Amino acid sequence: MTNRKAHLSALFVAFLTVGCIAGSLQASPVQGKIRNVHTPQLGSMERKEIVDVMRMKIKELHELDVIFIVKSMNVSRGWAWVHTLPRSKDGRGSYEDFYALLHKVKGRWKIAEIPCTETDNPECLDNPDYFRKLVRRFPGMPSSIFPKETPVR
Repeated sequence: MTNRKAHLSALFVAFLTVGCIAGSLQASPVQGKIRNVHTPQLGSMERKEIVDVMRMKIKELHELDVIFIVKSMNVSRGWAWVHTLPRSKDGRGSYEDFYALLHKVKGRWKIAEIPCTETDNPECLDNPDYFRKLVRRFPGMPSSIFPKETPVR
C-alpha cells in the first residue's frame, strides 16, 4: 500500500508539473499579444503625432491636403498599425483607404511601411502571408497591433 501511495503521489506531482509547464507555454504568447495594445484617444498628442506623419506622407506622395477618418489605430511598444479613410479638407472628396505601419524612433513617429492595396498583387495587403512577411521584416514588432482577423495574431 505504501508503494501504491508513493506511486500515486509521484504521478500527481508529475501531472501538476506538466500541467503547469503546458499552461504557461500556452498562456504566455496569448498574454503577450493582448497586453499593452491601445488606441490613442481622440485629441491626444500621440494620436495627433501619428496622424500628422501620415498626413505629411500623403502630401508628399500625392500633393493632397487631407483629413482622416480613423478606422483603426493600434499602438504597442513604439509600433502602430493604422487604417484611415482620407478625405479632402472640405469633406467633399474621398480617397482610397490609407494604411501604414509606423515605428517610434528617438521619440518621433516614422512610417516604416505603407502596404500595397492592389487586389491582384501577391505582395499586397490582401495576401494571407502579408502580415507574416511583415513580422519577418520587422523583428521585435508586436503582432498584436494587426487587425484581429490576420493569421499572425
